[in-house]
Amino acid sequence: MKISQLIQTYASPLMERYAQQLLPSHRRALDAMLACRSQCGEFYSHCDHCTYQRMMPLSCGHRSCPQCQHHLGEAWLQRQQLKLLPTTYFMVTFTLPFEMRETTYQHQGIMYDLLFKASVEALQTVGKNNFGLSFGLTGVLHTHKRDKGYHPHIHIVLPGGGITTNRHNQTWKTLPQNFIINEFSLATVFRGIFLRMVFEQSIPLPYGIPKQWVSNIRNVGRGEKALKYLSRYLYRGVISENDILSDQQGQVTFRYQDSQTKKMETKKQVAVDFIWGLLKHVLPRGFRRVRDYGFLHGNAHKTLKRLQLMLRVKLPTKPVVKEMITCPVCKHELIIEHVLPKRIPIHFRLRYHVENKTTVLPLVPT
Repeated sequence: MKISQLIQTYASPLMERYAQQLLPSHRRALDAMLACRSQCGEFYSHCDHCTYQRMMPLSCGHRSCPQCQHHLGEAWLQRQQLKLLPTTYFMVTFTLPFEMRETTYQHQGIMYDLLFKASVEALQTVGKNNFGLSFGLTGVLHTHKRDKGYHPHIHIVLPGGGITTNRHNQTWKTLPQNFIINEFSLATVFRGIFLRMVFEQSIPLPYGIPKQWVSNIRNVGRGEKALKYLSRYLYRGVISENDILSDQQGQVTFRYQDSQTKKMETKKQVAVDFIWGLLKHVLPRGFRRVRDYGFLHGNAHKTLKRLQLMLRVKLPTKPVVKEMITCPVCKHELIIEHVLPKRIPIHFRLRYHVENKTTVLPLVPT
């Protein structure tokens, strides 16, 4: 099943039920996914070694579309692999409690940004106070559970070591491979920092916030597997179209991997609710899902190079070869003649149709 087919089929009932809850970012995502590879234009190519010619439709390029941006995820993974150090890596996960989810969704841009800042400050505080180190961190925001429910949390990947905080004599120090800090203690530090930041933003806190929050620390070996896992959802939607199994009588069946049993499970959901559930994971416009900190930040390029020389890292000498479009007949490279882009049609951002009657919606300022 294609997402665009579901959106086209259930556009009217979706707007009937959720029109007042759709944000400008949701409307842009719906228009983009509906037009992907059909109304976004096309490009023409030919092969110089044979007579083969081809016309290919253009994709929408929206980061929530499951058909787009796969190459950007691969490019990010290649850039991160150039930053790898020969040490053990850890992945730390910070999760917001259930009681905070509604407040987080109502203030997405602010709360997601605070989630990054509080996570990094918590880890850097532990590194400075417990080990006298400054860490290099890569954070990736996830907003979904395995079954695609709304569940904001952040994954932090960090090398198992850091730079000593003494500016006059900076050296590399390795962390213990089996233990950084007690997970409950780390969650307590994170909770205090996050709630302080929320209070400073004058965002009202809900009642019943638990005292014990959840954090998780895992040894992930040399880091490659953790980076591959994080790269899956950076530049595409939270679900693959291969996992949408059927649409029967308004019920969508999709599959997911259970986090406990590691087995594939299936779930049925009303189609309109299924689409709305996916839209809740659309990030605010311009929000960066992945960020680097410490000596992994882009501005700390020289520091990272010194660390790699110090640790005798062997960087790849061959440049990354860009994947080319090949001719299906002779396997030579196809030459792109010209590109004809088209503006994505405005449907959900302007109007919708109910019972063959056009109803104009008030535009929400972007």
